[in-house]
Amino acid sequence: MSADHRSETQWKLAALLAVLSMVSPFSIDTFFPSFHTIAAHFHLSRWAVQQTLTVYMLPLAVMSLVQGPLSDALGRRPVILAGLATYTAASIGCTLAPNFGSLLVFRALQGTSAGVGVIVGRAIIRDLYEGPQAQKLLSLVTMIFAFAPAVAPVIGGWLQVLLGWRGVFGFMVAIGTALALSAFVLLPETHPRELRPRLHVGELATTAWGIVRHGEFLLLATAMGANFAALMSFIGAAPAVVEDHWHLGETQFAHLFIPVIGGLLLGGWVSGRLAGRVTYAAQSRLGFILALSGSGFMTILQALLGAPPILLQQMALCTIALGVQIASPTLSLRMLDLFPRARGSAASVQSCVSIAISALVFGLLSPLLSGSMLTLSEGSFSAALCAFALWNLSQFLLARPPRRDMKPSTGEASP
Repeated sequence: MSADHRSETQWKLAALLAVLSMVSPFSIDTFFPSFHTIAAHFHLSRWAVQQTLTVYMLPLAVMSLVQGPLSDALGRRPVILAGLATYTAASIGCTLAPNFGSLLVFRALQGTSAGVGVIVGRAIIRDLYEGPQAQKLLSLVTMIFAFAPAVAPVIGGWLQVLLGWRGVFGFMVAIGTALALSAFVLLPETHPRELRPRLHVGELATTAWGIVRHGEFLLLATAMGANFAALMSFIGAAPAVVEDHWHLGETQFAHLFIPVIGGLLLGGWVSGRLAGRVTYAAQSRLGFILALSGSGFMTILQALLGAPPILLQQMALCTIALGVQIASPTLSLRMLDLFPRARGSAASVQSCVSIAISALVFGLLSPLLSGSMLTLSEGSFSAALCAFALWNLSQFLLARPPRRDMKPSTGEASP
């Protein structure tokens, strides 16, 4: 295969996986502009409408523990196709929901399936590529994927104006249908039968539990989730930030999301450029420091100026996103490499930790902190500081020589 053909194939695979991974952020961000309308339609408080995020995120976290191991046992392709079919059916239910209780049920069903592209996609990349090549492709996927949160609320705002909140969920039906057909035609199977473990619930659970118990893995997964929380605290409070604090309209959510996505895109490009040139640890450290600096800058702005110019706040958000994205690929690859024979399971546990943290932020912390930009900024800074501390602890434990009285590890992880 020529270099040009390999490059073209890589781009096509990256585009497909990136689009598949866009399902989950579209399901979160597209209907942000509809919050007020949904609250008025069903006579609800804003806190109650916020729970459409919570009931979505919790099943997303639980199912992330299932989808990766299933892809290890059944293959990557059938798991992705089944997930997309379920997502499309759930989106139809949301569109036609006669009451708020029904909407919550179908949002939960969306959550069981929306993350399949992200979780299984990571395993597909690691099936096909090693080392810097895997990091470059993962960064490329993330750069393409990063457009979703920027475009989604803008599209959602105009759909809300033109068609109402049901039109927003109808758009999700169209996305699910299109992606299911595209994946059926284009997605290859990358996990051959001879490498698949048998589908045994007990063994899969034992594998997942072994991953959870791995000290470095758990520290890295929690650090990665907390680093994302530094950014998600603002995303989860997007309606309050855009409409209440920045006094913008329901079609102007791009003012919040464009600087975020700009930081993610730049971070993905930087990560790809750094692949193979610096160590995983050095790149991760840079990402954590940038996220911590951006959230600290935002906190200082809010404390000193009260209502700082939106442009300065956008610069801070862009810096946080830049740091998050620079750190993420190296953290993900390190966690997958700890379990080379169970990458699907490792990707599942990693996603579960990140999603559980995001659910906590979206369902509890963002609503509690959204009363002012200062409290949101303080929450973001606390999350970034916690992430950096956990990562440093993982590096300390990794560098510490093993105790002589400890038995050698029999697991798959390598130091």
